[in-house]
Amino acid sequence: MNMISTIAAFILALGILIVVHEFGHYIVARWSGVKVLRFSVGFGRPLITRRSGPDNTEWSLAAFPLGGYVKMLDEREAPVEPHELHRAFNRQPVGKRFAIVLAGPLANFLLAIVLYWGLFSSGTEELRPLLGPPAAESPAARAGFVDGELVVSVAGQKIETWQELRWHMLQHALDRQPVRIEVVNERKELAERMLDLSQVSTDDLEGDLLQQLGLRLFRPEIPPVIGRVSEDSVAERAGLVAGDRIDAIDGRTTAHWMDVVSTIRSAADKEIEVRYTRAGEARNVRLKPAEATENGRRIGRIGIAPQETGFDRSRVMTTVRYSPIDALVKSIGTTWDTSTFSLSVLGRMVTGDVSWRNLSGPVTIADYAGQSARLGLSHYIKFLALISISLGVLNLLPIPILDGGHLMYYIVEIIKGGPVSEKVMEIGQQVGLALLVMLMAFAFYNDLNRLFSG
Repeated sequence: MNMISTIAAFILALGILIVVHEFGHYIVARWSGVKVLRFSVGFGRPLITRRSGPDNTEWSLAAFPLGGYVKMLDEREAPVEPHELHRAFNRQPVGKRFAIVLAGPLANFLLAIVLYWGLFSSGTEELRPLLGPPAAESPAARAGFVDGELVVSVAGQKIETWQELRWHMLQHALDRQPVRIEVVNERKELAERMLDLSQVSTDDLEGDLLQQLGLRLFRPEIPPVIGRVSEDSVAERAGLVAGDRIDAIDGRTTAHWMDVVSTIRSAADKEIEVRYTRAGEARNVRLKPAEATENGRRIGRIGIAPQETGFDRSRVMTTVRYSPIDALVKSIGTTWDTSTFSLSVLGRMVTGDVSWRNLSGPVTIADYAGQSARLGLSHYIKFLALISISLGVLNLLPIPILDGGHLMYYIVEIIKGGPVSEKVMEIGQQVGLALLVMLMAFAFYNDLNRLFSG
């Protein structure tokens, strides 16, 4: 079931992102008076084709879905009738050609802004940046963080959620400089901590950075009693039901719910013995947690949730909501920050400051699509926005064969007053294709490495 939902979530995401990107090219081409011959989602042999529109444009769904294209009237590809020469792409001024090519990546950025705006204006429930006890001898422990402190700012920037804390720390970790963090303790006293990031390694950036720094999320002490069992889960098939109290796993006592969680997470695809109590009767069952991926690591899951307690939920959760105008400002800022951060990471990969292992391919993206879809609509929308930004950034790279490569040619054309020669463009296409294949090979290798080694 998880595999089916993952594939479905991936295909849906891919379809949305491709259609939006290519529609950006299509609509600006139409506005510029260029005739569009074909709008294709996917490459290769068309599976579904129909014609419509003023120019009888061919709309097709092709066999290989990892991409798409908009084919325009162009003398370089086929002869053009004299009466339609003015509608050929190659006959357009360089400014129009630049706008048509740029429209694809811009459409992806616009999609991200719209998705973020919807989330920020409707409101989402998020974890507050409430800290648990720092790991011993960790940078957080040396900085003086203590259990129960709430992070309110990082380097002067206001922090409201755990995800914002993670995002800002990741940005500052790239510079490996000390960062000033303001916290409020349980007595509402404001304090300042200086967290040293100079020892952050490239490996730390790959996994859970906050965990590596010793910044732990506050965890309330919840009794190890099952409150809900997911349908068709490992737990349901093993006979566990709501109300069962888990006393031990593989002989290790589970005094709190987090003991259950940590033990099951570390037992991905390994058989474990669970001792539990039902209606005063001690029982045992052997089961094998299903394998999932989180932050590039393999974890185990059996599909159970804790029983509701009297704990004050507002202490650890907050609803983040903005007015429509503030939501728009924040969505634009989030899209900009994510785009510039992605470019910074790519640049640091080239210089060796960041590992190439951070590059992800279709397998990892599909896995994240499935995970985010199972977590809920808001998580899936965030995933879509992030991948849309990544697609926009990737297409703007100055690599021939990508949109950014064509834009690079047009900039040269503007500077020198004439188009780049066909020979130079042909060599560029070959170089660009080689670079793209190399990037895809790296990404696919990383996917396989994560899949088999965790």
